[in-house]
Amino acid sequence: MPTERILLVAGAIMAACCAVSAAPAAGDTGGRSGYYRYPSVHGDTVVFTSEGDLWSVGIRGGTARRLTSDSGVESMARISTDGRSVAFVGQYEGPSDVYTLPLAGGVPERRTWNGDSVPVAWAPDGRLMVSTNRFSTLPDPKLVLLDARGGREIVPLAEGSEAAYGSDGRTLFFTRWRKQPSFTKRYQGGYNETLWRFDGGSEASPMTADWTGTSRNPMFWNERVYFLSDRDGVMNVFSMDARGRDVRQESHQRGFDIASASLSDGRVVYACGADLWSLDLKSGKEEIIPISMVSDFDQLRDHWVKTPLNFLSSVHISPDGARAIFTARGEVFTLPVKSGRIIKVAGDPGVRYREARFLPDGKHIVALSTASGETEFWKYPANGAGAP
Repeated sequence: MPTERILLVAGAIMAACCAVSAAPAAGDTGGRSGYYRYPSVHGDTVVFTSEGDLWSVGIRGGTARRLTSDSGVESMARISTDGRSVAFVGQYEGPSDVYTLPLAGGVPERRTWNGDSVPVAWAPDGRLMVSTNRFSTLPDPKLVLLDARGGREIVPLAEGSEAAYGSDGRTLFFTRWRKQPSFTKRYQGGYNETLWRFDGGSEASPMTADWTGTSRNPMFWNERVYFLSDRDGVMNVFSMDARGRDVRQESHQRGFDIASASLSDGRVVYACGADLWSLDLKSGKEEIIPISMVSDFDQLRDHWVKTPLNFLSSVHISPDGARAIFTARGEVFTLPVKSGRIIKVAGDPGVRYREARFLPDGKHIVALSTASGETEFWKYPANGAGAP
């Protein structure tokens, strides 16, 4: 099998199809100027991540202001209790660690040197709480309080990932583990996140033991614990009293799961799909926060792909060895080992194709496609003629 020839031909077709990436026309950002994640709200201010940087915007939306501009990613913001600073995960020195930054703008200050720390909350006394594996003998996170002078206090819990303080400033509502890594929807395995209550002295007690799925992202307001759970089939905001009773559903998303949320003054701001939403807990009103960003949108510019083969995601040889099928940049091509034409089997704009394979008859190809809006198996004629 002349593998070298296949790779050379693959390189040629890759160069032809992806040397320059497609970009919207000048001034066109597709109706949305960003993809917004990890919101943190304090009063009327929301901090979030987009384009790998931190931005701030008013609770009612408008033009966002860029807070960071480093080439690394800044994420998982947590605004302080006094609203003057924000903690976040940054990569200024290489590893991902926790930094703080004045909300009005300024030079970031590094707060951890662990390479795995995440800010989770601010204590009522102004100390920053982070979750880290540094002080654990097992691969489980612990909660650690950091003061402004470099001192630290390890919260006396075996495990702790996310947390929120109650109104007494002492009771802690927390999850034991970090988000399970498989990203399986409706996960109900042994690594599912559950909520616990710790009063600072006695043993922690479970609050969501009645649900076998996920309960995470604790928040506290008006003597109730608000959290994210998939108990209605989609990850939504729920609430319960401080003892884990009287569970109520607060948000009603039906499409995308809510990925993360933050609460302040009776309003929850959450990330769902590509947008940030606000939820008024008093009225129950949910609405998208309309955000625009002043940016050069470097990720939308045409750019040259210098090594096309780096975008080759899968290869499969036909049963007779005469052709090979290549998946690259979400499109599918078949190439001959010897002479013959290159066939574009699948490559509709707006649809992603993955993992194309020849079927045993050699006349058809199966690939994963998002044509219907879901990721599904589709079958295509190997010669490119005919409907899938």
